[in-house]
This record gives sequence, structure tokens and C-alpha cells, in this order.
Amino acid sequence: MNLELISPLGNFQLKRLPFRKNELLRAWDAADEYLLNHLATKGISDNANIVILNDSFGALAVSLSAYQPTAVSDSWLSQRATRINLALNGIGDERVGLLDSLSLPTAGIDYLLIKIPKTLALLEYQLHSLKPLLKADCQVIAAGMVKNLPPTAWKLLEGLIGPTQPSLAVKKARLIFARVDRDLQLPVNPYPTRYQLENSDLSVCNHANVFSRDSLDIGTRFLLEHLPQKAAYRDYIDLGCGNGIVGVLLAKQNPQARICFIDESFMAIASARENFSAAFTEPREAEFLLGDCLTGLPANSADCIVCNPPFHQQHTIGDHIAWQMFQQAHKVVRQGGELRVIGNRHLNYHLPLKKLFGHCRQVAANAKFAIFSCIKN
Repeated sequence: MNLELISPLGNFQLKRLPFRKNELLRAWDAADEYLLNHLATKGISDNANIVILNDSFGALAVSLSAYQPTAVSDSWLSQRATRINLALNGIGDERVGLLDSLSLPTAGIDYLLIKIPKTLALLEYQLHSLKPLLKADCQVIAAGMVKNLPPTAWKLLEGLIGPTQPSLAVKKARLIFARVDRDLQLPVNPYPTRYQLENSDLSVCNHANVFSRDSLDIGTRFLLEHLPQKAAYRDYIDLGCGNGIVGVLLAKQNPQARICFIDESFMAIASARENFSAAFTEPREAEFLLGDCLTGLPANSADCIVCNPPFHQQHTIGDHIAWQMFQQAHKVVRQGGELRVIGNRHLNYHLPLKKLFGHCRQVAANAKFAIFSCIKN
């Protein structure tokens, strides 16, 4: 289902990713509308260098495409959605520059337009990286829904850019205007972070948008105690790999294993690549893929898939990504191969997994998490 964004800058058909039948959620929110209305009212300077951060599905980039903005995102899905939505509206790819979160746009930024991300460490990293590229009179405008604008976001803007001024709330959305303070001294950028993995000699690298940056999260810790250990398995997939520590330890326990790390976050793949490289003195076989879950992978190409599915996409909560992972895993795993899943107990993943695989065994459980093993017959 295509929904139409109507603004003073034009009307645009927009889709969300991943695609779902009978999609009712929009590819934009009231904060996008508020920001576009503000820009249209104030006017945009000719030949302005516009940089957009964290534009979930390209609503801002498509709406501002006449100004040839640069959109910076940590999400492969966001970039894919932007390209799809440009094409949907008959706009050429060349009208919007797309950069991953570890790349820098051209200096001399006139407008820095920010959608506040769920992970504020990502915002902190972005402000650290982009402050030196801002013109003295750069218009820095952050947008978000009021419920998703914690005081920490304001403090980051004030501490790294300069004085801030909030707008009135409109449709439960708010804009925050920040004035560039050239005399403000930037502290050292704290990202990426590193910590020592407990009971090992591994130092774990985590870029800013990777979950649980300062220590091993309790879900992954529990999963690492119950990794599959079947000697016949060769081709593993660490699906939604994050920093890649699950795949690294699978490779450690199985010297013959070939590991494929998959995530839609550029920072996750960068972290996984660095952690895998640092874990072995001798070259090991591994692949690092950015993508939409297992989309595009050949059927019957993996012996074992291990995943901890997310139950939110930015600020939207739901099980659609988990369900996509399970369906695609059933196709990609070989006969006799295994999908091993960890999830919060209340999510009841065993129910959809039984429907797909016909059998789902609980490997382990504690007060918060359950781990399931599904064999493809």
C-alpha cells in the first residue's frame, strides 16, 4: 500500500521497508511534516548544501530532492527505501546522495536536518563527526515526536553544537533549533567503544549504533552458553549479527566453519568485520553482508542459522521482522539443518516456529529468555 505525503514542497508516494501486505503504517511521521512545513515557510537558500540524518524511509530526502541533499544513515533498509521512493515518484537517483554512517559529507553544510534516532549514541557520534563541517550560520534543526525526545538529546545538541531553542509542539511533534557555537570545544569522540569479553582474550569493538556497546548484553551472554555444536555443520549464518560476537565464537569452536555475518546496520557490519579479524591470527573464511534479513540468499545454502530477532524498528514495536527472519530461514537452511533462536520469553517465538518447521525444541530458558532449536526435516 502506498501512502501519500502532502506538504508545501510537493505530494509524494512513499513506501516503508520491509514490505508488508496491507501495510497501514506510514513511511513518515508528524515530525517529518513539521520540518518540511517549516523549511517551506522560511524558504531554502539556492545552492544550499543540505545534509539529512536518520531519514527512516526517505521522506525528507525525496521531498527535498530538488535541492540535491545528502542523506546519511546507518540503515541499509533506509537507503534502499529512499531509492525505491525516488523511483516511485519519478525522481532520479542522482538527486540524492546516500552515505553510510561511517562516511562524511562535503564540508560547508548550510542545513543539518536531524531525525532523532532511537540510539542516542548514534546521534552523539554524528554530532561529533559533523560539527567541524558546519558553516558558522548553518541551520541545525532536529525533529522528533515529543515522546521520543528525551532530555539527553537536547543536552547532546547543546554540548556539541551550541545553544538550542525548542519549537511549540504540533501534532505531538517538536523541532529543536541549535545555533553553531564555534568557540565550543569538542571532547574526544568516544566511539567506537571496546570492552574485554569476559572469560576470554577477545577485545570487542562496538560502533555507536550497535546494541549494548559497553558490555555483553544478558541475552547474548545466555545464547553463548547454548550455541549449536554439531560437527557436521559447516556453513553458519549469524543473522542480525550486531557486533558479530556470536559468529566469532561459532568460528572459534569450529575451525572448519564458514561464517556469514548479516545485518542491515553499516556500523554492525563494520564492528563484526573488525571483531572477526582481531579474533584470529590466521586467515579465516567469512562473509559480511548488508541486507534485508536473508533476502536474496540461495535456498538450502546454510547448515545453521543463529539469530536474536529484533522486536522493534526504530520506535515502532512489532514482530514482523522476526517473522520474516523465520520464514526466510526455513527456505535458506538445508535439510537437516538448524535454526537456533533466542528471544524474550513473553514473545512466544515457539508458536510461529512450530508452524514453519513442524517441530521446535526448547534448548534452554531462564527467567527472561528462551532458546529454541528448529530442525528442517
